[in-house]
Amino acid sequence: MSQAITKSKVTLVNAEGQIVGRMCSKIAKLLLNGEEVIILNAEKAIFSGKKKSKIAEAHLFLEVGAPSRGPFHYRRPDRYIRKTVRGMLPFKQPKGKSAYKRLQAFMGIPLEFKDQKMISFDDALSANLKGPRFTLGELAKEIGWRNRME
Repeated sequence: MSQAITKSKVTLVNAEGQIVGRMCSKIAKLLLNGEEVIILNAEKAIFSGKKKSKIAEAHLFLEVGAPSRGPFHYRRPDRYIRKTVRGMLPFKQPKGKSAYKRLQAFMGIPLEFKDQKMISFDDALSANLKGPRFTLGELAKEIGWRNRME
């Protein structure tokens, strides 16, 4: 018996200027529909709200768990975005696990994706925001990311 291998559609998403929660919910939907999604410029995604209160909230969240046993809390922007999308998938079910495996996130734009067409979601743009905002990179630095490429 030979299995037919179907190549899933690859979607490049430019996270620059996109609101994290809205963008991640759209990405989760694409993943559940069988597409492969690659997020670029993860550190330039936007959070809405006051920076000080969001950082305090993140520090409170980081206190949960034991450093050796978990749960492990990522501080790098690309991993932070992946974890956010994972929370929007039915991860404990097989379809959620397979969808999560089709997700990749990068800081900046790697050379192999330089000249390819990227999409951004219109209803996730931060231009629609009227209040305060800050980037995921700024949050990551505040919660302990040392900006090293690991």
